[in-house]
Amino acid sequence: MRNIEFHNRERETKEIRAILDNRPTLITFIYGPINSGKTELITHTIKELPDEYVVFYINLRTKFLSSYDDFIESLFEMEMESDGALKKGKETLAELVSSVTKVAGIPINKAFLDYVFKDNKPKNAFSYIIKLFEEVKATGKQPVLILDELQKIGDVKVNGFLVYELFNFFIDLTKELHLAHVFVVTSDSLFIEQIYNEAMLQGRCRYLLVNDFDKDTTLDFFDMYGFDSMEKELAWNCCGGKPVYLVELARVDDVGEMVAKMLKIRTSQVGELLNSLEAYGVEIEFRGGLHEVVYDKVVEELSKLKDNADCEYGYITPEISYLVKNNIIFVDPLAMVMKPQSKLDMLAVREVMKDV
Repeated sequence: MRNIEFHNRERETKEIRAILDNRPTLITFIYGPINSGKTELITHTIKELPDEYVVFYINLRTKFLSSYDDFIESLFEMEMESDGALKKGKETLAELVSSVTKVAGIPINKAFLDYVFKDNKPKNAFSYIIKLFEEVKATGKQPVLILDELQKIGDVKVNGFLVYELFNFFIDLTKELHLAHVFVVTSDSLFIEQIYNEAMLQGRCRYLLVNDFDKDTTLDFFDMYGFDSMEKELAWNCCGGKPVYLVELARVDDVGEMVAKMLKIRTSQVGELLNSLEAYGVEIEFRGGLHEVVYDKVVEELSKLKDNADCEYGYITPEISYLVKNNIIFVDPLAMVMKPQSKLDMLAVREVMKDV
């Protein structure tokens, strides 16, 4: 089996380490196009951290979240026996902390879990987490909380949007208490815009863009895996620096055949999406209500990508939101620029737009 190694993210890794080396003050958003390597960057960085950091990493990608209870349960890890019964021991916070190094979730026992859920209020869970982090801090170590794919909580409501309560809690952990570093990882940049407005995060957060590799980094990757000059040119011109595509190409013997297959599949997917929209129409949740996605306006947005891969926009429309949610375009709300999710998407869009 061919092992594809973690590849050059020196700039991003250095920036994360610089944040961790200082007192917690701001929430850090790690964002970027889909499959640009955000989770890989985070997991690699966690592995390289010295023991003075205690990392609580929760990936919501595989979690089913339809309620407050679902979200709160996703945060915590209860030690289980092989038969599913709860393990005994670790009755106090200090005991829970004593065995923690780097865990998938926040450790909790049955008594504390009952407290967290007794009133069905976020403040119980947040109060417990603060006490646990204070216990970690008392051991001379630094808590780090990382929530990956956090956009999944966008529709979870509990006395209003859970997102509002959650980010105010993050502000407590960072700006107010200086207790823990908080990293929020997402490929949904529209979610960033949403919570920026809803949770009043101005002056309380920073942003780290994890983009696809630039050309030099991509060519260096090709060199590592023995691509010849023709394969390099073909792969870069079609797939650009999208890490997930580069890994796929590094696994096959015939790069040209795989590139052609990937482009054909993506063109078919984009074409089917447009055809379905034209035939049946669609409404999406947008700005607190249902809005129609207008086919002609979607075509207009995609037409902008024919000649220019990076396009400025004045404001988010239902049509832009629809294209983002279907992973055709990526929007950077900080630069107010939209672009295809990858070179492959750009080529697929341009191919489809020939017939529109």
